Amino acid sequence: MLHVRSIWNGAISFGLVSIPIKLVNATESHSISFRQIHTEDGGRIRYRKFCELEDREVTQGEIGKGYEDADGTIIPITEEDLSSLPLPTAKTIEIVAFVPADRIDPLQMDAAYYLQASGAPAAKPYTLLREALKRSNKVAIAKFALRGRERLGMLRVVGEAIAMHGLLWPDEVRAPEGLAPDTGVTVRDQELDLADALMDTLGEVDLEDLHDEYREAVEEVIAAKAAGEAPPQAPEPATGGKVLDLMAALESSVRAARESRGEEAEHAEVKSLPQRKTARAAPKQTGGKKSTSTTKKTAAKKTTAAKKSTAKSGQGSAKKTASKSTAKKTTAKKSASRKRSA
Repeated sequence: MLHVRSIWNGAISFGLVSIPIKLVNATESHSISFRQIHTEDGGRIRYRKFCELEDREVTQGEIGKGYEDADGTIIPITEEDLSSLPLPTAKTIEIVAFVPADRIDPLQMDAAYYLQASGAPAAKPYTLLREALKRSNKVAIAKFALRGRERLGMLRVVGEAIAMHGLLWPDEVRAPEGLAPDTGVTVRDQELDLADALMDTLGEVDLEDLHDEYREAVEEVIAAKAAGEAPPQAPEPATGGKVLDLMAALESSVRAARESRGEEAEHAEVKSLPQRKTARAAPKQTGGKKSTSTTKKTAAKKTTAAKKSTAKSGQGSAKKTASKSTAKKTTAKKSASRKRSA
Protein backbone atom coordinates (compact mmCIF):
# COMPACT_ATOMS: atom_id res chain seq x y z
CA MET A 1 0.00 0.00 0.00
CA LEU A 2 1.17 3.51 -0.82
CA HIS A 3 1.75 5.38 2.45
CA VAL A 4 1.70 9.04 1.47
CA ARG A 5 0.19 11.90 3.42
CA SER A 6 -3.10 12.97 1.88
CA ILE A 7 -3.41 16.57 0.72
CA TRP A 8 -7.20 16.67 0.44
CA ASN A 9 -10.10 14.68 1.86
CA GLY A 10 -13.51 14.53 0.21
CA ALA A 11 -15.64 12.32 -1.98
CA ILE A 12 -16.22 11.40 -5.60
CA SER A 13 -19.74 12.22 -6.72
CA PHE A 14 -20.83 9.64 -9.30
CA GLY A 15 -24.49 10.48 -9.89
CA LEU A 16 -26.16 9.74 -6.56
CA VAL A 17 -23.24 7.52 -5.53
CA SER A 18 -20.74 9.08 -3.12
CA ILE A 19 -17.26 7.57 -2.74
CA PRO A 20 -15.17 8.83 0.21
CA ILE A 21 -11.57 9.30 -0.93
CA LYS A 22 -8.24 10.81 0.02
CA LEU A 23 -6.19 12.72 -2.52
CA VAL A 24 -2.45 11.96 -2.56
CA ASN A 25 0.30 13.13 -4.91
CA ALA A 26 1.09 10.59 -7.64
CA THR A 27 4.50 12.06 -8.48
CA GLU A 28 7.54 13.30 -6.61
CA SER A 29 10.48 15.46 -7.54
CA HIS A 30 14.03 14.13 -7.33
CA SER A 31 15.71 17.36 -8.41
CA ILE A 32 18.56 18.71 -6.29
CA SER A 33 17.74 21.95 -4.51
CA PHE A 34 20.30 24.61 -3.66
CA ARG A 35 20.44 27.28 -0.96
CA GLN A 36 21.40 30.86 -1.63
CA ILE A 37 24.67 31.81 0.07
CA HIS A 38 26.92 34.82 0.46
CA THR A 39 29.78 34.08 -1.96
CA GLU A 40 32.40 35.83 0.17
CA ASP A 41 31.95 33.77 3.35
CA GLY A 42 29.41 31.03 2.51
CA GLY A 43 26.78 32.40 4.90
CA ARG A 44 23.13 31.53 4.26
CA ILE A 45 20.93 34.15 2.64
CA ARG A 46 17.49 34.21 4.27
CA TYR A 47 14.38 36.16 3.46
CA ARG A 48 12.45 37.71 6.29
CA LYS A 49 8.78 38.71 6.11
CA PHE A 50 8.07 42.25 7.27
CA CYS A 51 4.83 44.11 7.74
CA GLU A 52 4.98 47.35 5.76
CA LEU A 53 2.80 49.24 8.23
CA GLU A 54 4.57 48.22 11.45
CA ASP A 55 8.00 47.73 9.85
CA ARG A 56 8.66 44.57 11.82
CA GLU A 57 9.19 40.89 11.07
CA VAL A 58 6.06 38.74 11.46
CA THR A 59 5.62 35.02 12.11
CA GLN A 60 3.88 32.57 9.79
CA GLY A 61 0.89 32.44 12.11
CA GLU A 62 0.30 36.17 11.59
CA ILE A 63 0.19 35.88 7.79
CA GLY A 64 -3.12 35.56 5.93
CA LYS A 65 -4.48 36.11 2.42
CA GLY A 66 -5.66 39.31 0.79
CA TYR A 67 -6.80 40.38 -2.67
CA GLU A 68 -5.32 43.58 -4.07
CA ASP A 69 -7.94 45.69 -5.82
CA ALA A 70 -7.22 47.84 -8.88
CA ASP A 71 -6.69 50.93 -6.72
CA GLY A 72 -4.23 49.12 -4.44
CA THR A 73 -6.71 48.43 -1.66
CA ILE A 74 -6.14 45.07 0.07
CA ILE A 75 -9.30 43.07 0.78
CA PRO A 76 -8.67 40.39 3.46
CA ILE A 77 -9.90 36.87 2.57
CA THR A 78 -10.01 34.29 5.36
CA GLU A 79 -9.98 30.51 5.19
CA GLU A 80 -13.57 30.59 6.51
CA ASP A 81 -14.55 32.74 3.53
CA LEU A 82 -13.12 30.17 1.14
CA SER A 83 -14.47 27.11 2.94
CA SER A 84 -18.00 28.49 2.88
CA LEU A 85 -18.08 29.10 -0.88
CA PRO A 86 -21.42 28.05 -2.41
CA LEU A 87 -19.79 25.40 -4.61
CA PRO A 88 -20.76 21.73 -4.79
CA THR A 89 -17.11 20.95 -5.58
CA ALA A 90 -15.75 22.42 -2.33
CA LYS A 91 -15.29 18.94 -0.86
CA THR A 92 -16.41 16.84 -3.80
CA ILE A 93 -14.88 15.60 -7.04
CA GLU A 94 -18.00 15.90 -9.17
CA ILE A 95 -17.99 13.73 -12.29
CA VAL A 96 -19.76 15.59 -15.09
CA ALA A 97 -19.06 13.43 -18.17
CA PHE A 98 -17.29 10.39 -19.64
CA VAL A 99 -15.31 10.84 -22.86
CA PRO A 100 -12.71 8.88 -24.92
CA ALA A 101 -9.20 9.48 -23.65
CA ASP A 102 -8.01 10.86 -27.01
CA ARG A 103 -10.40 13.76 -26.60
CA ILE A 104 -8.09 15.21 -23.94
CA ASP A 105 -5.37 17.48 -25.31
CA PRO A 106 -2.05 16.67 -23.55
CA LEU A 107 -1.44 20.42 -23.32
CA GLN A 108 -4.18 20.52 -20.70
CA MET A 109 -2.44 17.98 -18.44
CA ASP A 110 -1.39 19.32 -15.05
CA ALA A 111 -0.48 17.66 -11.74
CA ALA A 112 -1.33 13.98 -11.17
CA TYR A 113 -2.93 12.47 -8.08
CA TYR A 114 -4.06 9.08 -6.80
CA LEU A 115 -7.53 8.74 -5.35
CA GLN A 116 -7.37 6.43 -2.32
CA ALA A 117 -10.54 4.80 -0.99
CA SER A 118 -11.21 6.17 2.48
CA GLY A 119 -12.45 3.44 4.80
CA ALA A 120 -14.39 0.22 4.29
CA PRO A 121 -17.63 1.89 3.07
CA ALA A 122 -15.75 3.27 0.05
CA ALA A 123 -14.48 -0.12 -1.17
CA LYS A 124 -17.58 -1.23 -3.12
CA PRO A 125 -18.43 2.05 -4.93
CA TYR A 126 -14.71 2.71 -5.59
CA THR A 127 -14.35 -0.71 -7.25
CA LEU A 128 -17.58 -0.16 -9.19
CA LEU A 129 -16.30 3.12 -10.68
CA ARG A 130 -12.92 1.59 -11.48
CA GLU A 131 -14.42 -1.39 -13.30
CA ALA A 132 -16.91 0.82 -15.15
CA LEU A 133 -14.03 2.97 -16.43
CA LYS A 134 -12.13 -0.14 -17.53
CA ARG A 135 -15.06 -1.59 -19.44
CA SER A 136 -16.02 1.66 -21.12
CA ASN A 137 -12.47 2.51 -22.26
CA LYS A 138 -13.27 6.08 -21.34
CA VAL A 139 -12.07 8.65 -18.83
CA ALA A 140 -14.22 10.65 -16.44
CA ILE A 141 -14.21 14.45 -16.55
CA ALA A 142 -14.75 16.03 -13.15
CA LYS A 143 -14.71 19.37 -11.35
CA PHE A 144 -13.16 19.86 -7.91
CA ALA A 145 -11.89 22.66 -5.68
CA LEU A 146 -8.31 22.67 -4.42
CA ARG A 147 -6.05 25.38 -3.01
CA GLY A 148 -8.56 28.15 -3.32
CA ARG A 149 -9.83 27.56 -6.83
CA GLU A 150 -12.10 25.26 -8.80
CA ARG A 151 -10.28 22.96 -11.15
CA LEU A 152 -10.96 20.48 -13.91
CA GLY A 153 -9.82 16.87 -13.63
CA MET A 154 -9.62 13.64 -15.60
CA LEU A 155 -10.08 10.29 -13.83
CA ARG A 156 -8.57 7.13 -15.30
CA VAL A 157 -7.54 3.68 -14.11
CA VAL A 158 -3.87 3.02 -13.27
CA GLY A 159 -3.29 -0.56 -12.18
CA GLU A 160 -5.97 -1.23 -9.58
CA ALA A 161 -6.29 2.39 -8.52
CA ILE A 162 -8.05 5.46 -9.86
CA ALA A 163 -5.78 8.35 -10.77
CA MET A 164 -6.79 11.93 -11.43
CA HIS A 165 -4.94 14.36 -13.67
CA GLY A 166 -5.59 18.01 -13.03
CA LEU A 167 -6.55 19.72 -16.27
CA LEU A 168 -6.14 23.32 -17.28
CA TRP A 169 -9.31 25.04 -18.35
CA PRO A 170 -9.49 25.31 -22.16
CA ASP A 171 -9.06 29.09 -22.03
CA GLU A 172 -5.78 28.63 -20.10
CA VAL A 173 -4.10 26.89 -23.04
CA ARG A 174 -2.50 29.32 -25.46
CA ALA A 175 -2.99 28.91 -29.19
CA PRO A 176 0.25 28.25 -31.14
CA GLU A 177 -0.36 31.14 -33.52
CA GLY A 178 2.71 32.70 -35.11
CA LEU A 179 5.08 29.98 -33.88
CA ALA A 180 5.40 27.91 -37.06
CA PRO A 181 7.82 29.06 -39.79
CA ASP A 182 6.24 31.90 -41.75
CA THR A 183 8.22 31.14 -44.91
CA GLY A 184 7.24 28.64 -47.56
CA VAL A 185 9.24 25.42 -47.13
CA THR A 186 9.08 22.37 -49.39
CA VAL A 187 10.07 19.05 -47.86
CA ARG A 188 11.15 16.52 -50.48
CA ASP A 189 10.12 12.87 -50.40
CA GLN A 190 13.78 11.83 -50.15
CA GLU A 191 14.13 13.90 -46.97
CA LEU A 192 10.98 12.36 -45.51
CA ASP A 193 12.30 8.88 -46.38
CA LEU A 194 15.53 9.64 -44.52
CA ALA A 195 13.61 11.02 -41.56
CA ASP A 196 11.53 7.81 -41.51
CA ALA A 197 14.72 5.75 -41.67
CA LEU A 198 16.19 7.69 -38.75
CA MET A 199 13.01 7.19 -36.72
CA ASP A 200 13.06 3.45 -37.46
CA THR A 201 16.74 3.21 -36.56
CA LEU A 202 16.31 5.00 -33.24
CA GLY A 203 13.35 2.71 -32.62
CA GLU A 204 11.52 2.53 -29.30
CA VAL A 205 12.77 2.79 -25.74
CA ASP A 206 11.72 1.44 -22.38
CA LEU A 207 11.06 4.56 -20.31
CA GLU A 208 12.30 2.67 -17.24
CA ASP A 209 15.79 2.72 -18.79
CA LEU A 210 15.90 6.53 -18.92
CA HIS A 211 17.38 8.43 -15.99
CA ASP A 212 18.40 11.94 -14.99
CA GLU A 213 22.05 12.20 -16.03
CA TYR A 214 22.23 15.86 -15.06
CA ARG A 215 21.23 15.10 -11.47
CA GLU A 216 23.80 12.28 -11.28
CA ALA A 217 26.52 14.62 -12.55
CA VAL A 218 25.57 17.27 -9.95
CA GLU A 219 25.69 14.61 -7.22
CA GLU A 220 29.21 13.67 -8.34
CA VAL A 221 30.30 17.30 -8.13
CA ILE A 222 28.81 17.65 -4.64
CA ALA A 223 30.45 14.41 -3.43
CA ALA A 224 33.84 15.43 -4.81
CA LYS A 225 33.77 18.88 -3.23
CA ALA A 226 32.56 17.45 0.08
CA ALA A 227 35.59 15.13 0.06
CA GLY A 228 37.93 18.01 -0.76
CA GLU A 229 38.62 16.69 -4.23
CA ALA A 230 38.50 18.44 -7.58
CA PRO A 231 35.12 18.07 -9.27
CA PRO A 232 35.05 15.93 -12.42
CA GLN A 233 35.59 17.79 -15.64
CA ALA A 234 33.12 17.64 -18.49
CA PRO A 235 34.46 16.06 -21.70
CA GLU A 236 35.36 18.40 -24.50
CA PRO A 237 32.43 18.82 -26.87
CA ALA A 238 32.95 17.41 -30.34
CA THR A 239 33.92 20.14 -32.75
CA GLY A 240 32.60 19.43 -36.19
CA GLY A 241 31.91 21.48 -39.25
CA LYS A 242 28.52 23.06 -39.48
CA VAL A 243 26.28 20.86 -41.59
CA LEU A 244 24.28 22.98 -43.96
CA ASP A 245 22.87 20.19 -46.12
CA LEU A 246 19.75 18.66 -44.55
CA MET A 247 20.14 15.43 -46.54
CA ALA A 248 23.75 15.06 -45.41
CA ALA A 249 22.73 15.70 -41.79
CA LEU A 250 20.00 13.05 -41.99
CA GLU A 251 22.33 10.51 -43.61
CA SER A 252 24.98 11.14 -40.95
CA SER A 253 22.34 10.82 -38.22
CA VAL A 254 21.14 7.46 -39.54
CA ARG A 255 24.73 6.22 -39.87
CA ALA A 256 25.63 7.32 -36.34
CA ALA A 257 22.46 5.79 -34.89
CA ARG A 258 23.14 2.45 -36.55
CA GLU A 259 26.78 2.42 -35.47
CA SER A 260 25.75 3.18 -31.88
CA ARG A 261 23.57 0.06 -31.98
CA GLY A 262 26.51 -2.06 -33.07
CA GLU A 263 25.53 -2.32 -36.70
CA GLU A 264 28.33 -2.36 -39.26
CA ALA A 265 29.17 0.94 -40.91
CA GLU A 266 28.66 -0.53 -44.36
CA HIS A 267 25.00 -0.99 -43.52
CA ALA A 268 24.60 2.69 -42.79
CA GLU A 269 23.73 3.50 -46.37
CA VAL A 270 20.21 4.88 -46.59
CA LYS A 271 17.90 3.54 -49.25
CA SER A 272 14.46 4.77 -50.15
CA LEU A 273 11.83 3.04 -48.07
CA PRO A 274 9.22 0.93 -49.90
CA GLN A 275 6.08 2.80 -50.76
CA ARG A 276 3.36 2.42 -48.15
CA LYS A 277 -0.30 1.84 -48.86
CA THR A 278 -1.14 5.33 -47.68
CA ALA A 279 2.24 6.55 -48.74
CA ARG A 280 3.41 9.54 -50.62
CA ALA A 281 4.22 9.26 -54.29
CA ALA A 282 7.60 7.67 -54.98
CA PRO A 283 10.33 10.26 -55.42
CA LYS A 284 11.23 11.04 -59.02
CA GLN A 285 14.70 10.46 -60.40
CA THR A 286 16.64 13.68 -60.56
CA GLY A 287 19.84 14.65 -62.26
CA GLY A 288 21.54 15.47 -59.00
CA LYS A 289 24.17 13.56 -57.10
CA LYS A 290 24.06 9.81 -57.35
CA SER A 291 23.78 7.83 -54.15
CA THR A 292 26.85 6.46 -52.45
CA SER A 293 25.70 2.93 -53.25
CA THR A 294 25.43 3.73 -56.99
CA THR A 295 28.83 5.41 -56.97
CA LYS A 296 30.38 2.36 -55.33
CA LYS A 297 28.78 0.01 -57.86
CA THR A 298 29.96 2.18 -60.79
CA ALA A 299 33.47 2.36 -59.36
CA ALA A 300 33.48 -1.41 -58.87
CA LYS A 301 32.41 -1.97 -62.50
CA LYS A 302 35.14 0.39 -63.76
CA THR A 303 37.75 -1.33 -61.61
CA THR A 304 36.69 -4.77 -62.86
CA ALA A 305 36.75 -3.56 -66.46
CA ALA A 306 40.20 -2.06 -65.96
CA LYS A 307 41.51 -5.31 -64.48
CA LYS A 308 40.14 -7.30 -67.41
CA SER A 309 41.70 -4.84 -69.89
CA THR A 310 45.06 -5.05 -68.12
CA ALA A 311 44.89 -8.83 -68.08
CA LYS A 312 44.13 -8.98 -71.81
CA SER A 313 46.92 -6.51 -72.56
CA GLY A 314 49.35 -8.58 -70.51
CA GLN A 315 48.32 -11.76 -72.30
CA GLY A 316 48.79 -10.05 -75.69
CA SER A 317 52.28 -8.82 -74.75
CA ALA A 318 53.26 -12.28 -73.56
CA LYS A 319 52.12 -13.84 -76.84
CA LYS A 320 54.10 -11.29 -78.89
CA THR A 321 57.23 -11.88 -76.81
CA ALA A 322 56.87 -15.63 -77.19
CA SER A 323 56.42 -15.24 -80.95
CA LYS A 324 59.61 -13.17 -81.30
CA SER A 325 61.56 -15.67 -79.25
CA THR A 326 60.37 -18.52 -81.47
CA ALA A 327 61.32 -16.55 -84.58
CA LYS A 328 64.86 -15.95 -83.28
CA LYS A 329 65.33 -19.66 -82.54
CA THR A 330 64.15 -20.61 -86.02
CA THR A 331 66.60 -18.13 -87.66
CA ALA A 332 69.48 -19.47 -85.56
CA LYS A 333 68.73 -23.07 -86.61
CA LYS A 334 68.69 -22.10 -90.32
CA SER A 335 72.07 -20.34 -90.01
CA ALA A 336 73.66 -23.35 -88.36
CA SER A 337 72.32 -25.66 -91.08
CA ARG A 338 73.81 -23.50 -93.85
CA LYS A 339 77.24 -23.49 -92.19
CA ARG A 340 77.27 -27.30 -92.00
CA SER A 341 76.31 -27.54 -95.69
CA ALA A 342 79.17 -25.31 -96.68
